[in-house]
Amino acid sequence: MKLRLFPQEPAGLNLLSQQAHQIVLASGTLAEILGAPASEHDRLVEDMHNHEAKTAELQFALLTHMRTSFVNPLPREDMYGMSLCLNAAMEKLDAAAELVALYKLDRLPKRAADQLEIITRQAELTADAMRRLNNLDDLEDYWIEILRLAKRAERTHRVWVADMLKDMKATQYARNRDIANQLVDVTKDMRRVATQVGSIIVKES
Repeated sequence: MKLRLFPQEPAGLNLLSQQAHQIVLASGTLAEILGAPASEHDRLVEDMHNHEAKTAELQFALLTHMRTSFVNPLPREDMYGMSLCLNAAMEKLDAAAELVALYKLDRLPKRAADQLEIITRQAELTADAMRRLNNLDDLEDYWIEILRLAKRAERTHRVWVADMLKDMKATQYARNRDIANQLVDVTKDMRRVATQVGSIIVKES
């Protein structure tokens, strides 16, 4: 592991961790939406929009910090890339919530809850990992676990789509497929964060 010769500013890592934590909160809000009657959707979707706005604010704060900080714990392009992926994940969660409301879906299959469980776990692990990016020796397990969860999400998505094709009419299938695609894409964005961490580990070793 390379020695670090200058003091590091942890604020950027804290901002990345806060972005990931917003995804944890947003997953909880989407779970509420899936369990709520359609009459409650608009209020809960507004909560989701607030999570998305907060995530965007954190990304802007990170960009400002990277421009003004003399020494960062990681290359700016790595921190920026991870922030972009976290923001993209949040935008897809926000889109999934809005689609539930627009399509007036009162109920989604259990596979939706399974995907949300995976997303929440990925976000929890990522929030913790972002705080520890200045000690890369501890993060190989994080990298591996996020990849394992992403593969599980891909399998869940395939089974979900197959079930929908078998059980749903065309319009219902199209609406549910839109939401399923948004959720699996969230897990892919979280995987991209972990892949970037893996790349940092390799570069720094």
